[in-house]
Amino acid sequence: MNFWEIVLIVVNFSLLSWILLVGRETKKWSKLATLLAVVMVTVQLLVEGFRWQMIPAYASPVILILCYLLAGRKKGFRSRGIFIVKTLLLCIYLSVAVALPLLMPVFSFQEPTGPHRVGTKLYHWVDHQRHEPYSKNPTDRRELMVQIWYPAAEKSKGDQEPYIRNINELSKGLEKTLSIPAFAFSHLELVKSHSFMDLQLSDSENQYPILLFSHGFNGFRNQNTFEVEELASQGYIVLSIDHTFDTAATVFPDGRVAYVQPFNLTDDAGDSHIKLWEEDVTFVLNQIEKLNQNDETGFFTGRLDTSRIGMFGHSYGGATAAQILAKDSRVKAAINMDGALYGEILPESGIGKPFLLMSAVEPDEADPDKVTERYGRGLAGGGMSMVIPHTDHTSFTDLHLFSPLLQSPGENPKEVHRIINEFSLAFFDQYVKQKDDGSTLKRLMTKYPEVNFKVNR
Repeated sequence: MNFWEIVLIVVNFSLLSWILLVGRETKKWSKLATLLAVVMVTVQLLVEGFRWQMIPAYASPVILILCYLLAGRKKGFRSRGIFIVKTLLLCIYLSVAVALPLLMPVFSFQEPTGPHRVGTKLYHWVDHQRHEPYSKNPTDRRELMVQIWYPAAEKSKGDQEPYIRNINELSKGLEKTLSIPAFAFSHLELVKSHSFMDLQLSDSENQYPILLFSHGFNGFRNQNTFEVEELASQGYIVLSIDHTFDTAATVFPDGRVAYVQPFNLTDDAGDSHIKLWEEDVTFVLNQIEKLNQNDETGFFTGRLDTSRIGMFGHSYGGATAAQILAKDSRVKAAINMDGALYGEILPESGIGKPFLLMSAVEPDEADPDKVTERYGRGLAGGGMSMVIPHTDHTSFTDLHLFSPLLQSPGENPKEVHRIINEFSLAFFDQYVKQKDDGSTLKRLMTKYPEVNFKVNR
């Protein structure tokens, strides 16, 4: 919980206990307690903002007003039985008031550990060469929203970016994908990122290496904010793609919303549909080259090192990263975070480029033999794999910060994120930046002995 949420609950519950249990049920004391409770609610709302999980706590002044109106009207109000009833009711009230904000917190991301501040920009790109396959209108083209995080100049100024823009639209999309009411996500608009909009690009290097991120099926471009901000702070320019109609919701600059469309991700369907995502990534790679040659604003012109590009993704996005690594010479290395290897069958000898497969403890696949066979091909010839304990499929995203109810037994989401970030950074530093000789990965294997890290031959 946030600081003023804690203060509000502690102070107002103390006031309720004082009035109802200690015997200060006179109009004078009830009035003073009510005024103080109103002040506490007002301060919390002004400083931290409203969220529905705090409604029971916000109700404390109403209860005190009732105490004020009923003060002195009931005889025998201090009998032992009444005292026990009031105590039980107060305990129930406190449990609800505390449980809701704890179970759905306004969480915070860990501060990025790199030397750079993090800037961010948002782009709307239209591929005029491709029809939108989800549209029946033959004139509709494939449109993508792409967010870029980058190392920013220390003294530049910009507005702090919220974790999620357009929370109402995204909440409706998440309701479809997770079967959780949209209002349950409304408090996420209060979560802040560590990124700032339109900061100046850092001049510490002439050009920066590039990383692409692809979200999971029904995910969204910000779903790995814990990771993209860390990598940007370490000197990477990171681009995240909203795969339109396969993301929870894509909001375009003119206000149009493309919500997730139903799709049955069977093996055959997944193998064929991934071509759309590959084409999205190829288009973005082409846009990166154009941006580097001639950014209309001049911001990224000449600052993108297109000779050093890596990719990472979660779930279906991880499978996309593996396919792109195998097919596009511009991508030098890739990480697949707990994704089955959909798409074209990889060669028996492996991809032939640096590839890291991060996996959860429990596989989430219907056909383990087929998955194992595909993983074997992907990891052959020196591919790397690692299994992180106490994780499941969505541990590799921000999702487990949303609520402790979503976490695996024994899981500490921030510790899992720290492990993911450290291994991802070491991998990309070695194979994309080419500034590490592999010693960092070896050191991490010693630092985290619980992680099952292997180099497959």
